Amino acid sequence: MDSLSAISGDLGEVEGQIKDIFRALSNGFQKLEKIKDPNRQSRQLEELTNKMRECKRIIKEFDREVKEMESRNTPEMNRMLNEKKQSMVKELNSYVSLKKQYASKLENKRADLFEGPQGGGSIGEENILLASSMTNEQLTNTGNQMMDETDQAIERSKKVVQETANVGAETAAALKAQTEQMGRIVNDLDSIHFSTKKASKLVKELGRQVATDRCIVTLLFIIVLGVVAIIIVKIVDPKNKDIRDVPGLAPPATRRLLWN
Repeated sequence: MDSLSAISGDLGEVEGQIKDIFRALSNGFQKLEKIKDPNRQSRQLEELTNKMRECKRIIKEFDREVKEMESRNTPEMNRMLNEKKQSMVKELNSYVSLKKQYASKLENKRADLFEGPQGGGSIGEENILLASSMTNEQLTNTGNQMMDETDQAIERSKKVVQETANVGAETAAALKAQTEQMGRIVNDLDSIHFSTKKASKLVKELGRQVATDRCIVTLLFIIVLGVVAIIIVKIVDPKNKDIRDVPGLAPPATRRLLWN
């Protein structure tokens, strides 16, 4: 890193990032060896694949930096930088092959759970032997092809996730609209209940008012009947003292008899 930092600070920084990722990949595969649960192994492989994808991106960035500086560097320096890049690619491809090996083992374990153990040679060992017989250029092309296939699989997964998220958003919107509609229905029911209660109260008040009016009319009728009865009694009984004492209320014949 120090030699690349002397050439370019950006190259030194990129090399440091790549070394950190390689260190993390090494530790990750060591940890993967100790994991027995297939589900945990699958999650660990996914994390390692993400790190390899990030490493591939940084190596491409390193390659761009080298190509930009190629015209300003000496041939020896350009050769050293290309060898450094090839070394990074080769190391990354070794981790890619290792990842393929563990992925094949994991698939075999999962198949054994349903179909039972099967014979045959180890696919991972064949991949290692095949990788050892390749040149640096073949390893680079194979590694790039593997990473491209992985990228395509991830893009397909992202598409499925996006479609699922869209369906979830549409479902949430429909549920929200139904919830708002139910809220409006509840509000309408509350308004109807309030109106019914108010109408019932008005009917009761009208009933009480009608009953009061009937009582008043009955009382007035009784009073009128009483007055009529008193008048009738006074007319029928002319000797009533009250009538003699009140000349204006006694009939003319009665008044003449009284004066005679």
